[in-house]
Amino acid sequence: MNKTFSQTMTVAEKDTAASFGSGLLPVYATPSMILLMENTAMQMIPLNENESSVGTHISVDHLKATAVGKKVTCTAECVENDGRKYTFKLTVTDETGDVVGTGEHKRAVVDVERFMNRIK
Repeated sequence: MNKTFSQTMTVAEKDTAASFGSGLLPVYATPSMILLMENTAMQMIPLNENESSVGTHISVDHLKATAVGKKVTCTAECVENDGRKYTFKLTVTDETGDVVGTGEHKRAVVDVERFMNRIK
């Protein structure tokens, strides 16, 4: 597994606080930023065919507003791996390099069949 992974997206209308209902303004929504953070971390975890990973904790600071049409990049760094549990440090920056958000995210690898049977 690589120590870091990054992905970039362009903020669209569907990613705004007004669209999510988490605010009234047409700016990058915190729920959308969290989705990008979780997805970036998730992609770093090596999985077997019958496995998936689930988020178990996320703590974020949304530090700067971002307008529709601007690019944001999330970088996840795996800072701890304890068997099936992973901890990531997350940073989201805008196209000027300013920090938009930071956070910590924890994920756990699960057996898909066992996990789904437990919640039925």
